[in-house]
Amino acid sequence: MRVIRTACPRDCYDTCSLLVTVEDGRIVKVKGDPDHPVTRGFTCPRGAADIQRTYSGERVLYPHARTLDRGFTRVTWDEALDTITSNLKTALWEHGPDSLLQLDYSGNMGLLTEPWAQRLWNALGAAIHDSTICSASGHAGLALHHGLTYGVEPDELQEKRLIVFWGFNAKVSAPHTWALAVKAKHETGTKIIVVDPRKSDTADSADVWIAPKPGSDIALVYGIARSLIERDLIDNGFLKEWTHGYDQFKEEALRWNLERVEEVTLLSPDQVENLADAYAGNNPSATMIGIGLQKSIYGADNARAVALIPPLLGLHRGFYYSSGQGRYFNKGLISGSSLTTKERRIFSQVGLGRLLQRGDIKFLYVNNMNPAITLPDQEAFHNGLERKDLFTVVHETHWTETARHADVVLPAQTYLEKEDLVPGYSHSYITKSNRVVEPLGESRNETWITIELARRLGLKEEWLYWDPWLVLKEVFKDQFLNGTFEDLMGGATLKLRTRITSEYQTPTGKLEFVSGKAVESGFDPLPLQHSLPSEEGGFTFLTTGIPKYTHTQFQDVYGPIPPVVWINPRDAERMGVADGDPVSVYNERGAIRVEAVVTDRVSRGVLWSPRLLRGLKGELQNLLMPGDVQALGGGPVFNSTIVNVSPEKGS
Repeated sequence: MRVIRTACPRDCYDTCSLLVTVEDGRIVKVKGDPDHPVTRGFTCPRGAADIQRTYSGERVLYPHARTLDRGFTRVTWDEALDTITSNLKTALWEHGPDSLLQLDYSGNMGLLTEPWAQRLWNALGAAIHDSTICSASGHAGLALHHGLTYGVEPDELQEKRLIVFWGFNAKVSAPHTWALAVKAKHETGTKIIVVDPRKSDTADSADVWIAPKPGSDIALVYGIARSLIERDLIDNGFLKEWTHGYDQFKEEALRWNLERVEEVTLLSPDQVENLADAYAGNNPSATMIGIGLQKSIYGADNARAVALIPPLLGLHRGFYYSSGQGRYFNKGLISGSSLTTKERRIFSQVGLGRLLQRGDIKFLYVNNMNPAITLPDQEAFHNGLERKDLFTVVHETHWTETARHADVVLPAQTYLEKEDLVPGYSHSYITKSNRVVEPLGESRNETWITIELARRLGLKEEWLYWDPWLVLKEVFKDQFLNGTFEDLMGGATLKLRTRITSEYQTPTGKLEFVSGKAVESGFDPLPLQHSLPSEEGGFTFLTTGIPKYTHTQFQDVYGPIPPVVWINPRDAERMGVADGDPVSVYNERGAIRVEAVVTDRVSRGVLWSPRLLRGLKGELQNLLMPGDVQALGGGPVFNSTIVNVSPEKGS
């Protein structure tokens, strides 16, 4: 029996260090590493279920090719790679590199899994997507005022007197970050406030829950700011020394009296004043901005507005959104993007359904993502996948919806079957992700496939064939505060060097309340509250993750994502809906059938469902979501989706 330390690479804030017990070559136990400063000895339901997921009956264990009757047949690796190479060459010859697209995201965030897999496509000059499906618009909004978008890190929460989780269900999506906040509360009396239109798991455990109308966050920010400014509870010395454009921000904030704020947010004046008091009376604070906050039509503005509260109180970068930009290492050397000068066509990832449907792409290579479920505008995306002039390859660990639409499916290794490095986007600690068991079946990793396809295509770029670990050694040279790359390879947990919080990468070198870059790009220099999307009798449809699932992963372990929708009791009464009734949630793009949960955990006019569920009849939730993109950052507008609801006939 052996215990091996490794690191979880999922699209998750916490990037846990795990101890995996192996007996007779098989995993028997997974637990959190007690010596890791953030993991601290426990894991979430997803990490605990990695045993079942590794040995799942849904694993892709061998290469498969599509048959004429739309089924699959097992083939050899040589047959699969030869077929892929032939179709790649045809697309290149007949349509050029713009017709090729590698479609990926962060199903596994390991550096040899995610960016390394992009090397081949960078060498080919293939089209790329803009990686906007998740957090891009929030980054774009924050960058206008701060430059880079890093801020508070989880292990700093112990020093805070107030932690505000704004649109951030940390108890589910970042349980170790949440645990550090709870530790601060118990040990030093830190106050925890949640701002969220839905009473989330995190809100259940907070000291205060505030539920503004979805999309009204900017009005709430200005209400807080006005309260602080009028009572002179701001840090005037800090504002003078470290910021630019405060007077214009102040002018806008003073337009937002409590009555106007209440009209937009539906919050009482006392709620707004009490939140302002909490900020003023509990300094220093940390404002934890959730990614869901910016997945709406004006999401980038929401994020940048919320991040302007901390400087009023004299705090450098007193927010958290993502820490990735606070690091110094060069991912471009890993992906190959900094090793080529080839110009690339850039597609919108959010709007990809329409592009695929109209035939812009002839060869699609999908890895590390399940877009046939996760992208918006699913009708268009599926229509595109079915085009006869599109050849699709999927490299995947499991038989996902996307894999079932492929022409060739290649078996991928789970993180427990390969070695990698996984720097997270929350804390700055890094642990080597070690192979725990031998790869199952004929599964192969991304570095192997990259080299094999490059050889078959006859590509001459030397950097395609470099040793991946020598590349990583170069990338991480002088990047650690407490050790060397050799220490990391030897099993040490190291901390990455990070940028200082008092540095602002803006034109003025200061935090800019008024953004000059915004004006140059045609955007408002200040975040402004816009009118909210509405439809007569319609509902704002919110979706978020739930504890047992990471996006579409773990349904082979825990079963389907529950097909339910929360509805406020007064709305349910008006619609003639009782608890447990099957209902149709619909708009002009489609309909899904789900079970109603009547609860006051959502406000009137708001519906909530677990993200990426299938309806009672197998319908895809994202049929309802438009492929529209935000003007700022190009991100999705999931949480601005307007729907209607009606009882199912015959129910």
